[in-house]
Amino acid sequence: MSVRVAPSADVSPDAAIGDGSAVWHLAQVREGAVLGAGCVVGRGAYVGMGVRIGDNCKLQNYALVYEPALLEDGVFVGPAAVFTNDHRPRAITPEGRLKSSEDWDAVGVTCREGASIGARAVCVAPVVIGRWAMVAAGAVVIRDVPDFALVAGTPARRIRWVGRAGVPLEPAGDPRAWRCPRTGDRYLERDDMLTEVSR
Repeated sequence: MSVRVAPSADVSPDAAIGDGSAVWHLAQVREGAVLGAGCVVGRGAYVGMGVRIGDNCKLQNYALVYEPALLEDGVFVGPAAVFTNDHRPRAITPEGRLKSSEDWDAVGVTCREGASIGARAVCVAPVVIGRWAMVAAGAVVIRDVPDFALVAGTPARRIRWVGRAGVPLEPAGDPRAWRCPRTGDRYLERDDMLTEVSR
């Protein structure tokens, strides 16, 4: 396999792109960014300096992933989704001087394995999106999202549990027990957290 980079893409020579990955038209991958194997960076997407992306991730068209974001393996970032990196964004200092990178401390969004971020969602750093969680299209995430949670709205709140297949889970007898209707996997809810019981 090899890396495919569209002629109009802007990939820094200081970025590392894994085997079998593709960077499409007008995308930008900045200095020090690391993309794993088998990734897809869609048209017009942006990957900031030092961002770390695992294997088999997909950044859809015009997704904006600002440093110092971390995406583990198998993360999906939908079209025009945004990962912020500044608590208090300002163009200038209190004295009126144009701010530079030395004038602020970047904070990042972390997406755990298998997480999915819907189209035009905004993740306001610093937040952690849990394993196999799903963020609905247009949601604004301002607090951590538990593993397997489906969150929606502004601000985003958990509305369901989902399994690895992305399908909403169904009750499985015990009020704390859940089951995936597609895979049959079972989960147990405790203290507003969900853990896998069987696969």
